[in-house]
Amino acid sequence: MIWTPYPGPFTFTAKPPADISFKPLNQTKEFTAVQLMSLYKADNHLKHFLHIIEDKPVYPVIYDSNGVVLSMPPIINGWYFGSVFPNTIVTLSPLVNLSIRLFSGDHSKITLKTKNVFIECTATDLTKAKVVLDMMVTMFSEYCSQPFTVEEAEVVSPDGQIYKYPELAYRKEKLSGQLINKKIGISESTERIAQLLTRMCLLSHPTGVGDEIEVEIPPTRSDVIHACDIVEDAAMAYGFNNITRTIPRTYTIANQFPLNKLTELMRQEMAAAGFTEALNFALCSREDISDKLGKKIADTKAVHISNPKTAEFQVARTSLLPGLLKTIAANRKMPLPLKLFEISDVVLKDETKDVGARNCRRLSAIYYNKNPGFEVIHGLLDRTMQLLEVKLGRGEGYHIQAADDSTFFPGRCAEIFVQGKSVGRLGVIHPDVITRFELNMPCSALELDIEPFLRRLVNALAFALPVVALPETSLTNEVPMQEVVKRRFPVKEESSQAPPSCPASTKTVFGDMSTPVALKALNEFLADRSYMEGFWASQADTSVFDSLPVAPSPTLCHLRRWYNHIKSLQAERGSLPSAKTQFVLHDASGNDASDDDIDLFGSEDEEEAAEAARVKEQRLAEYAAKKSKKPALIAKSSILLDVKPWDDETDMKKLEECVRSVSMEGLLWGQSKLVPVGYGIKKLQIGCVVEDDKVGTDVLEEAITAFEDHVQSVDVAAFNKI
Repeated sequence: MIWTPYPGPFTFTAKPPADISFKPLNQTKEFTAVQLMSLYKADNHLKHFLHIIEDKPVYPVIYDSNGVVLSMPPIINGWYFGSVFPNTIVTLSPLVNLSIRLFSGDHSKITLKTKNVFIECTATDLTKAKVVLDMMVTMFSEYCSQPFTVEEAEVVSPDGQIYKYPELAYRKEKLSGQLINKKIGISESTERIAQLLTRMCLLSHPTGVGDEIEVEIPPTRSDVIHACDIVEDAAMAYGFNNITRTIPRTYTIANQFPLNKLTELMRQEMAAAGFTEALNFALCSREDISDKLGKKIADTKAVHISNPKTAEFQVARTSLLPGLLKTIAANRKMPLPLKLFEISDVVLKDETKDVGARNCRRLSAIYYNKNPGFEVIHGLLDRTMQLLEVKLGRGEGYHIQAADDSTFFPGRCAEIFVQGKSVGRLGVIHPDVITRFELNMPCSALELDIEPFLRRLVNALAFALPVVALPETSLTNEVPMQEVVKRRFPVKEESSQAPPSCPASTKTVFGDMSTPVALKALNEFLADRSYMEGFWASQADTSVFDSLPVAPSPTLCHLRRWYNHIKSLQAERGSLPSAKTQFVLHDASGNDASDDDIDLFGSEDEEEAAEAARVKEQRLAEYAAKKSKKPALIAKSSILLDVKPWDDETDMKKLEECVRSVSMEGLLWGQSKLVPVGYGIKKLQIGCVVEDDKVGTDVLEEAITAFEDHVQSVDVAAFNKI
């Protein structure tokens, strides 16, 4: 820092807003701190930073030795000192705000004649304040009268401790050249690596002890925290494009994550049960998971976003239920009932995790109709448990018992227990919750954690077949899972291996496997494939495997990798699925044909076969002609509409005339009646029959609501197929 000639020392303190009064920069009169907050709320630049101190009992302020206000960080400087970058705020993280001010002399802004500059940095994190101060000082030092020299300042803290800033600390790290070569994938000398690091402003040189390199890290490189950062700089200096691409020595066969596999199987079964899947955002508003569900935000264990951009994304969701309710609210005009489900993650606070939170996979389903439909949701729970092979009953099975939850209607809520542990809840949604989500019909919901079932299935499989992984299993309600696994993955090797139906042939679609050309073609074919077809091993792999006379050489890396993998599956080849494509070409000799395919006496029945084919074609033509004469069935639906007027003064006869005046092909109006709503208001309930291909409910509603003077809204009260 370069000291200004103005009287020191400078005092950094905090005072109540009403006690702070000074003339701010670019203003002509004095303001109190409270007045400044109101003044700068209209400033497009400063209004974004007022929240940092606005609600605090005291504000930070800087005085000189004469008691003149120099600055009120991080908002504005005093007129007494000017500023190069007035009120510049540097945000390093959601928890740290830095205010950097540069004060100039002559009681005015910095000009071309300014010689002395005082740099002050305010932050809520000391380490980050030091980093930014070092950066600013080293940057400005380049333009000093004596380049790259600065004058340190003495800072006295409230406890009497004396510090000198800036520290401008250099540090040294040592690491081996072999480590850098190994991590990058290059082979350079120790001297060459030292040159590369020096090019990246990290002064380096070999120590002479083996391949050890000493690296000096300047104060301008605060981003270098770990040895891997130094390795990354060496890689950038070397050039990523100059690194030779090599094939990894180790090959692995990817497998689906067990939790995702279980999730996919559950999705299929939920869809088969008649529920439609919804996919909602993982972020939501605080109101969605607290007030709307009748809960307190402090009881939700929600992870909050420190700087949310919109009110819709303030926290990570702790329940899937609000998203489903909002989805129904956006589609409430669709035909009833609405049956939705979602299987996704929620985020909960967890102090035992290194990040303070954990993801939890849950299943949630909701039923929306004129009646609550609790029996539908309860049946879905039983179906889910049946698929997961959890029997009804206490102890090792599952059971439900009454529970109290503000989200559900009193006396209509139950907690789900599996092996004595709570995994979720189901019940009828509370009317207040339904109203808050802008719905007007009852609904029932279910939400449960599916991760405990994953651990249960893994444990069950571990006792049945230790070598079998969960992703190969499927949900079933007919046969116990252990029996399914045993059938799909036989234990006995001799009985499971099926001998080839015919002697192996070396002729394939790639050529003769005994020639280098065919082997090279197969190697290129397997370069981006794990198997001959699809994503699982099949009989196509075993047939091509049998066509190879010898194991491929290591130079054919892709073929070698595939060969070793299929070789490990020989014990299970009998249970592999059949091939969809024929890759092996068998010889057309008598040795390759079975006895059943050889006609020793010639084709005596060729004439009879031709006659039978002719008769068959004639009957098919007659059937097609007869079918074309039958009239096609017309799909029709019966719809009951509720047409609501604006008030009790609306002429209902005129309203009905307007409705019946809507005419279109495939529409037939039926009977109607007036139904009391309340306060003397009546709604028109009218029925109609429509042809599905010609008239849609959306078109019909738009045509009726076009009579704006009489019709307030139109709802579908009932929808039935004829």
